[in-house]
Amino acid sequence: MLKPKVEKILNEQIQKEGYSSFLYLAMASWAEGQGMAGVAQWLYAQAEEEKMHMLKFVDYINERNGRAIIPAIDKAPEDWKDIFVLFDEVLEHEKYISESINDILALAIKENDFATQNWIQWFVTEQIEEESSAQNVIDKLNLIGKHNLYVFDRDIMNLRVEE
Repeated sequence: MLKPKVEKILNEQIQKEGYSSFLYLAMASWAEGQGMAGVAQWLYAQAEEEKMHMLKFVDYINERNGRAIIPAIDKAPEDWKDIFVLFDEVLEHEKYISESINDILALAIKENDFATQNWIQWFVTEQIEEESSAQNVIDKLNLIGKHNLYVFDRDIMNLRVEE
């Protein structure tokens, strides 16, 4: 059974994961409108992955006899200056999510909730991969510069880390 503080922070994470999915969906739509189908495909895949993360939290809370609350999700931005700014935002968002996951682990430790400590470790590892993936894209963008985006757009799916 979940302790109230742990249930509360896990429910807060449902909102964060849902927003992550919406954010990447909005980014994908923007990229598609800019003629970057490959970038859009990468971001659509990220959006779907974030939705699955949200569902993992819902399942876990309910499995532990808690009550998962499905929140309203804030509207994501609609526009980005360019692909470089967009991926900088991806990395910053992933760092924010990593911090949030670490907060859950810290609370689970404080509350002696060993099951949640064990369960959340998957997300700790996942966030290492998410940050690394975003940084890898940024590194590649910086290498090619603003005048070679066609090749980048074509090849971006090769940069995704598959689960």
